[in-house]
Amino acid sequence: MFTLGCDRAYLYAHPERELTPDETNRYYEAIACRATGVPAQYITGHQEFWGLDLIVSPGVLVPRPETEHVVETVLELISGVDARQSQKQRTGASAPHVHIVDVGTGSGAIALALAKELTGADIQATDISAEALEVARANAVRHELGSRIKFHQTDLLAGLPHEEFDFVVSNPPYVGESEVDEVQLEVRKFEPKAAVFAGPIGLEVIERLIPQAREGLRPGGWLVFEISGTIADGVRHLLSGWSDVKITNDLQGIARVARARK
Repeated sequence: MFTLGCDRAYLYAHPERELTPDETNRYYEAIACRATGVPAQYITGHQEFWGLDLIVSPGVLVPRPETEHVVETVLELISGVDARQSQKQRTGASAPHVHIVDVGTGSGAIALALAKELTGADIQATDISAEALEVARANAVRHELGSRIKFHQTDLLAGLPHEEFDFVVSNPPYVGESEVDEVQLEVRKFEPKAAVFAGPIGLEVIERLIPQAREGLRPGGWLVFEISGTIADGVRHLLSGWSDVKITNDLQGIARVARARK
């Protein structure tokens, strides 16, 4: 598909299609690049997330299916409806008007997914990386959501108003440097380290995010963020003093999403 610049339907509908010499070279160049460990998404420049085709580059973390659990959690908290039910049940003109900020937006995956599902939401997104914000803005424009999301280059929630948001959501860096040998080679070698590693134990960014989220949330607002099983106990400790704290597992049974109400 990447070599031919076609979609999956065309690929399967034309089995007789032969590659030109230039296309053959391009295909084998891509294979050779992948063989060195470069993620396929950085070679093709695309990754699917929540039904959206997103542009990705080495300046952003490759969106993972597990992060969709963050989107599901927000939608469930807003509507009380399981986010895996049909889109018709979850979206539409009746979507509530809520204020959401996606902290460390990267490619914009979470912000765009929520903008797609919540037509009445006011959404903002932050990232410390100018390169990441460039990718996120491009993705927003591609999906005609550019007017729905306000992007800010800042560290976490620095400079944003206090008690403004109904939801603070994030997929922050949460891998500890002590776990580096357990991380896939292609992740630690090619994906942006600042988006993967938080510090020695993996809680360092979350330790800063939680008090900033408390200031940024309205009373009763929710903090929802991605975690890993290795830091779940530490996250529970950091959320002491919050209400309705809950950690849910992904489909593999690994702790994946933390939620807490201010």
